[in-house]
Amino acid sequence: AVVSTQSTGQGIEFWSTTCDEETDLAIEAQEAAELGEPPDVVSKHYMLGALQYLIPPLLKRLTVQEEYDDEDDWNPNKAAGVCLMLIAQCCMDNVVPHVIGFQEHINHKDWKFRDAAVMSFGCIVDGPDPKTLNQHAWNLIPHLIRMLKTDPSLAVRDTCAWTLGRICERLPQTILQHSNVMELVEALLLSLNNDPRVATNACWAFSSLAESAYEHAETLCGDNEDGPQTFILSECFKAIIDQLLATTVRPDSTQNNLRSAAYEAIMELLKSSPRDCYVTVQETTVTIIATLQELLHRQSNNEKGANYNDLQSLLCATLQCVIRKMQQGDAIQISDTVMSAFLMMMSSNEQSSEVQEDALMAVGTVIEVTGKHFAKYMDSLWPYLMASLQNHVEYSVCAAAVGLVGDLCRTFGTEIANFSDKLMELLVAALSDGAMHQSVKPSILSTFGDIAMAIGPLFTKYLQVVIHILKQASEATVDKNDYEMLDYFNELREGILEAYCGIVQGLKGDDPATSQLEALKPYIQIILALIIAVADDRDKSDNLIACACGLLGDIVSGYGGSIKSVLQHDSIGSLLTQGRRSRISKTKSVAQWASKEMKKINAL
Repeated sequence: AVVSTQSTGQGIEFWSTTCDEETDLAIEAQEAAELGEPPDVVSKHYMLGALQYLIPPLLKRLTVQEEYDDEDDWNPNKAAGVCLMLIAQCCMDNVVPHVIGFQEHINHKDWKFRDAAVMSFGCIVDGPDPKTLNQHAWNLIPHLIRMLKTDPSLAVRDTCAWTLGRICERLPQTILQHSNVMELVEALLLSLNNDPRVATNACWAFSSLAESAYEHAETLCGDNEDGPQTFILSECFKAIIDQLLATTVRPDSTQNNLRSAAYEAIMELLKSSPRDCYVTVQETTVTIIATLQELLHRQSNNEKGANYNDLQSLLCATLQCVIRKMQQGDAIQISDTVMSAFLMMMSSNEQSSEVQEDALMAVGTVIEVTGKHFAKYMDSLWPYLMASLQNHVEYSVCAAAVGLVGDLCRTFGTEIANFSDKLMELLVAALSDGAMHQSVKPSILSTFGDIAMAIGPLFTKYLQVVIHILKQASEATVDKNDYEMLDYFNELREGILEAYCGIVQGLKGDDPATSQLEALKPYIQIILALIIAVADDRDKSDNLIACACGLLGDIVSGYGGSIKSVLQHDSIGSLLTQGRRSRISKTKSVAQWASKEMKKINAL
């Protein structure tokens, strides 16, 4: 079956599944090696032995297609492309010699062979070491740019745009150092006027190029907190943004997700913009606000049109992105107009839950950027925030509102005490509702910590109720063989630990004279029992280790030698050791700090 050139969809699916299995086994083997243990199952590396027989029929299958295939239809040609990608991720450098010779068809008179040659390279970009592919990509880039601009086949132009995007994403240094990089920008700009299939991939290529260019500029500017002054796209930045904005209003922009792709590219460019592109950021803000206002005006006149909610969400997300990039003074100048639009979006009973969620998240960005200046909008926002916290059916809306409560706490500190009674009431009610989706619960628990951090010693009035809730949540159990539930279990524990961290820090406060840590002391054994349970759990995440170490450090720092006796537990020492050995720098640094705090009290 392997040597047959008549590869069927079922046969391709078999080899794709084999790749998935071997990739998973490789990951498990690496994790086992890090723990100094043998893997449960050892890979036989069947894929390496099959490469010389499997690759040729797959490449041939790539040439069997129709130029105007429906993108939503699954066929052996697409299955072959996906299988080739999985093989590249599984076999890495070993796949390159078997595929690279197929590039000889790049100038074939038959468009199907040209398309297959381009597609085959795009499929293997993710997997092999970039050093293995760099020279091949370098040689191919001029051909791809030429074909993107001039090839008579729509399918070939589409695949060229996709492959160039893959190169921008996976081989950034190759593209950024290439002498043809500006010619690439020109070709992508022209492609934004092409068929929606091609234009959509051009948008994605711009996203990948901008992100890679900014990351490269960051490495050059070092530790400058203001970010890079410039990057390789600065001179053409405005032209790219303008053309992408024009793409969003193309009459055919609803085809092939073109409008969404264009807005996503705009967002990535704005997020990745250096300081010398700030004027364009400001201009784009004005344009997006005007477009959103026009859309909301059409809503008030019942002239919604097609894809109305989708467009609102895209504009909201883009505005959120651009506001985050603005200087505080400029953001404050436009905040009245922006908040008016967001409140109008939330005021409509006909809005989809996605739009409500996007509006709440965008308001969170306004809070983040404008700081305490946001206080002037609290009275207007409050009814919508309350309604969203009580929207347990559309749980994504409730989750966004919970996130907004955290934003308000971090911004206003003790001033949030004026609202905390009602907020705590609604958060507890959400947790108590059996119909509430479980994904919201960890963030609610974490938000208890945000409120405690904000209002400090005043949190004592909620302490008994919150401790009871956290204790109940910490007693939850799940089937460890259900990986989704295991992930949720780790998230739930993270939420609990973050709540305890906030409570410890909040009750401690900044002034020893007003500290209310003694109010928490009766519950220390409950908290330590959770830390020990986390320490003993073989399936804990790295984030969970960091949270547990952080909480332990906070407790030791807050109570000092007065709780020394209850901290003498082997599992606590084991937890700190695991944290210090972590490959994640955040986890490692938190564990090192907590270990130092432990040493201080052990020396007493």
